[in-house]
Amino acid sequence: MNILGISCFYHDAAAAILQDGNLVAAAQEERFTRKKHDQSFPKNAIQFCLDYANVKTADLEYVVFYDKPFTKFDRILQTYIATFPKGLLSFLKAMPVWIKEKIWIPQLIRTDLAYEGRIFFAEHHMSHAASAFLVSPFEEAAILTTDGVGEWDTTTYGFGKGNDIQLTHSIRFPHSLGLLYSAFTYYLGFKVNSAEYKVMGLAPYGEPRFADLMLKELVHVQEDGSFRLHMKYFSYEYGLRMVGNRFTGLFREPVREPESQLTQFHKDVAASLQKVTDLIMVNMARHVERETKMKHLCMAGGVALNCVSNSKILESTSFHDVFVQPAAGDAGGSVGAAFYAYNTVLGYPRTYAMNNAFLGPEFSDEHIGTFLAGKNVQFRKRERRQLVEETAKFIADQKVVGWFQGRMEFGPRALGSRSIIADARNPKNQSIVNLKIKFRESFRPFAPTVLEERTKEYFEFDRPSPYMLFVANVRNDKRIIPAVTHVDGSARLQTISRNQHPLYYDLIAEFERQTGCPVIINTSFNVRGEPIVCSPEDAWRCFMRTEMDCLVMGSYILEKGKLGSYKEEVMEEHFELD
Repeated sequence: MNILGISCFYHDAAAAILQDGNLVAAAQEERFTRKKHDQSFPKNAIQFCLDYANVKTADLEYVVFYDKPFTKFDRILQTYIATFPKGLLSFLKAMPVWIKEKIWIPQLIRTDLAYEGRIFFAEHHMSHAASAFLVSPFEEAAILTTDGVGEWDTTTYGFGKGNDIQLTHSIRFPHSLGLLYSAFTYYLGFKVNSAEYKVMGLAPYGEPRFADLMLKELVHVQEDGSFRLHMKYFSYEYGLRMVGNRFTGLFREPVREPESQLTQFHKDVAASLQKVTDLIMVNMARHVERETKMKHLCMAGGVALNCVSNSKILESTSFHDVFVQPAAGDAGGSVGAAFYAYNTVLGYPRTYAMNNAFLGPEFSDEHIGTFLAGKNVQFRKRERRQLVEETAKFIADQKVVGWFQGRMEFGPRALGSRSIIADARNPKNQSIVNLKIKFRESFRPFAPTVLEERTKEYFEFDRPSPYMLFVANVRNDKRIIPAVTHVDGSARLQTISRNQHPLYYDLIAEFERQTGCPVIINTSFNVRGEPIVCSPEDAWRCFMRTEMDCLVMGSYILEKGKLGSYKEEVMEEHFELD
């Protein structure tokens, strides 16, 4: 049985395909169109999934959409009516898109895919819940989903047993932890629905001196984690901005201009927001634990990408383990919708457990070699052992390496297939990679990848973390990796085992053999404002536009200093394209 899941139109459009209950392929549309967080109907991602599964649309038994557009449209209309006339401008801007496209999902699917089969619609938070529980290793678990807003719900909790999911409680719009975080993202001068992780990265530089003010004026939190926002401070219900004058008056500072200086005030606001978020998430998780009496927790929704709060939940509850969907945001809804149809609606048994996120396109050595030959540059091909040895030596010699191997990751994190890697022992690499390669803010932290069996030796963490969804303190006696140690002594941790990505594991093992250190920097292979690279062409362009030293793509190695005269010509060409 072939089932296609689709998410689109709100954030990070994506597609996923199941074959007889196994997740065969999944990808975000942005990786193909090169438009960051592309929301459009995911034609390219769908085509990739069909091609990879070797099926045509006529072979699909079901297409499943990850939320219910008419229910969401009803919420939007009711909100505009309730806030009239303040929301008139926003209404006039939103309605043409809805009337023209967003409510016509069935027609769009049938027309664009030439599909005549059955279409299911799952509720938004049910898709999130299914994306975590149904692919988890747990037979039963508590479930917590938290994001901006689905149809009406912004947070749900419940439990899963076997194939069945029961979401028993919810918090509804406009009261939203995700939108609270986004409001502060806007206030701090970052892009909403895109840069919330920057606020999380900024928080350790500040003191939470505004947390009490936030809890008094902005959000009322109950012991069980339920909350209500004081909506007089927010304008996202009806306006084109997230916050208004009352909000800025409360903090006595205007909205920060993008790219302007970040002051201690901004850092303190970020720290305060993170503290409030941690409080709410921990209180909710504790309540869910008490109510369900489950030993495991599954989480999804955009707020579940907040790895600081995730770690607080691990520390502050008695859950034996927590599984967070690696594509916890809307992209993962495509996976959840498909599994919800297969396991819960149709009743087929669960046979799939997610053990890696390498679900996207891959490119053969033949394809990569042909591509590079067409560039007329110097490169060399190496056998696996030699490739690993030379790459590890590059890192040890303080080279920054673009690493392009195997299937692309699904979700927002680069996990060793489309990564920029460097030596975590060199404190200068934090600023070098940020400023000269990523072209991004200097405060942004980098994640370490550590060999899974060496995790406890370097970090205060007692379990695998394959998807960079938890933070851990670096052990005091292992502060030899400053490039991945944040200002508060923490690191956003990725552990790697050989069965997840054998080549990436072998590279780090070889780096340890050469240097004695089983940890390297791992950051996504892209520059600021662009999606992670997908194809050899994307990787080449990123390599040439930055001060990256080496590109290791498949079995091929390129070094900037050995490209020949073509190097400057290509760099000039691509900068002119900008």
